[in-house]
Amino acid sequence: MVVESEIGQRLKKYRLKGKITLQNLAEKTGLTKGYLSKIENTQKAPPVSTLLILSRALNISLSDILGEGRKHRSLCLVKKKGRRAIARDGTLFGYAYQTLAHDFYNKRMEPYILTLPVKVKKNALFQHRGEELMFVLKGTMRFQYGDEQYLVGAGDCVYFDTSVPHYGVCEGNQEVKCLMVIYTPE
Repeated sequence: MVVESEIGQRLKKYRLKGKITLQNLAEKTGLTKGYLSKIENTQKAPPVSTLLILSRALNISLSDILGEGRKHRSLCLVKKKGRRAIARDGTLFGYAYQTLAHDFYNKRMEPYILTLPVKVKKNALFQHRGEELMFVLKGTMRFQYGDEQYLVGAGDCVYFDTSVPHYGVCEGNQEVKCLMVIYTPE
């Protein structure tokens, strides 16, 4: 299991190793210096999209941030019991992510099981470089993409350009589980 408190420590370690100030990192990412400080001091648990932005800015992989081993393997098998939680209900938005390929180092795609809670703790709006696939396994999600809204139910799949602002919330009283794959270009 990924320990969220260690994510901030690792980010700070890589930032200092690269001789990058918080101000420089803020300018590179578009995130505020205060928010970055809170992440490094484990006062904020950032969503995966923010971790991807930080990994690009620090020229490291998401695997480095999550503390995953540097095993150079051409195959990765993660059993159901071997999934790692990287963001839990205590995070800012209440989304929960489980890794599906954490042992594959330097991967180009980031696959997860994403769980959206029935009640969102805070509205989230995501926007980052790349592409994303969300295949709904359970429940119904109201998916906002730019100015458009879609109802996406179990068995439905949405594939989209992540540079357009987007978010998903539960529609109804059942949490939503999705297979989510994020691709971020070099």
